[in-house]
Order: sequence, then C-alpha cells, then structure tokens
Amino acid sequence: MAHPHTIAVAGKGGVGKTTTCGMLIDYLCKKNRGPVLVVDADANSNLNEVLGVEVETSLGQIREEIAQAELKGTIPASMTKADYADFKFNSALIEDDDFDMLVMGRTQGKGCYCFVNGLLQRLMDKYANNYSYVVMDNEAGLEHVARGTLPHVDTMLLISDCSRRGVQAVARLAEMINEMELNPTQMGLIINRAPNGVLSDGVKAEIDKHGLKLIGVLPQDEAVYQCDCDGEPSARLPENNPVKTALRGIMQSLGL
Repeated sequence: MAHPHTIAVAGKGGVGKTTTCGMLIDYLCKKNRGPVLVVDADANSNLNEVLGVEVETSLGQIREEIAQAELKGTIPASMTKADYADFKFNSALIEDDDFDMLVMGRTQGKGCYCFVNGLLQRLMDKYANNYSYVVMDNEAGLEHVARGTLPHVDTMLLISDCSRRGVQAVARLAEMINEMELNPTQMGLIINRAPNGVLSDGVKAEIDKHGLKLIGVLPQDEAVYQCDCDGEPSARLPENNPVKTALRGIMQSLGL
C-alpha cells in the first residue's frame, strides 16, 4: 500500500500557523487530492475552528480511558486490548465531507502510557495508509513527531510572522529538526502576515543569516484577521482571498 504524503506545519504560537494549516487542507481538498487525514497535534491549537468542525473527543481523552480501563480491568472480556483501543480510536475520528480529523489533545494522567502510546503509534500507522495526505499541525516542540507517535514527515513547513524574532524562533526549530534527525524530504519557511506581502530588508537578512529556505510570503489580510477574531472558519474564505491565492502558489511550487 502506498504511504501518504505527510505535511507537518510547525512554528511558535501566535504566528498564524493554524490558519495557514487550515487553508492548506482546504487547498488539498479543493484539488481533490484526498482523502486527507488532519491531525491536530498542538494542544493549544484551534484547528477545528479554522476548519469549521466540532470536536467531541481527543486522543488524549481516549488514551486516559484506555489506560483506566486497563487499570480497572473493565476492557470487555470479548475484546483484546488492541481491539478495544481500535474501537475507541474510531470514535475519535471526526469525519467531514472532504477530510477526517484526529485531535491529539492533552493527557492529564501521570501513569505509564507506554502500552497506549505503542498502540497509538500502530493505529496511526495503520490509519494513515488509508489517506493520500496527512497534514499535521504541531506545537513548537514537535513533541509527537519527536516521540514517533506521528509518521515520518515528507514536507516540513516552518511558519513565522514577519518579525526578526519570529525568524530567529523558526531557525531554532530548524536546528532542532536537524538534531532530532527527522530528515524531512523537503523543508521550507513561509512568512505570514507580511504587510502588502512584502518583506523588509531586515527580515530578509535574518532569513539569509540562518540559512533558511524561504518558499513563500503570505500577506497581512483583514478578512483572515476578522475570522480569527470572530471564531469563523478562515479556511472557508473565498478562493480569491489574497492569503489563499498566495498559498496556492506556494503549494504548487512545492509540487503538492
């Protein structure tokens, strides 16, 4: 079975990473590149809001339930632990018309999750192969990618706002990705919220200084800002929206 193409989006909070991720998913769905599996691996993210879908449960909650059931011996006798986990896992899969979504969520417990994490990894591998693309919105530490819960990354997109500080943060992220030997097939930087879609010389110099590969610039946009303020799904903005238009160009240049 062919492996899906996995796209990981990473960057620190507040740089528009999740909005970019949502529009990227919308792009793949509109191009009929599906089926697409969306994984929200950032506990502070609201990717579901950007996409306009409701979340009932997260894998974090299910992980708790499985661990508790194992502890209390309440897994049904007719089921193996793996079957039970599979059954639970299925209930966490949010099915939309164009994509399916899994929310990693938080884990509260302090117990041993080796068993559940191992299962989660196997289930992720198994499920991922049903899709053409897996798109993962990650927190800045890339915890799930580093732990191997999520699959190998083909395309790593680093998102920064158009500040020198933002670029410095992304440069540290790029270093970390190299240190962890994640070896994405391709990796590049997208600068978000640039006034009129233009970068200042200072920011360009900062990008060059850190040897980052700039793959595109997204403009500052009032409609996206309004969506974020009102909790409206920015992924559903019209196709001629300047951010969507710029992102389409970036995706095409990456061969996606």
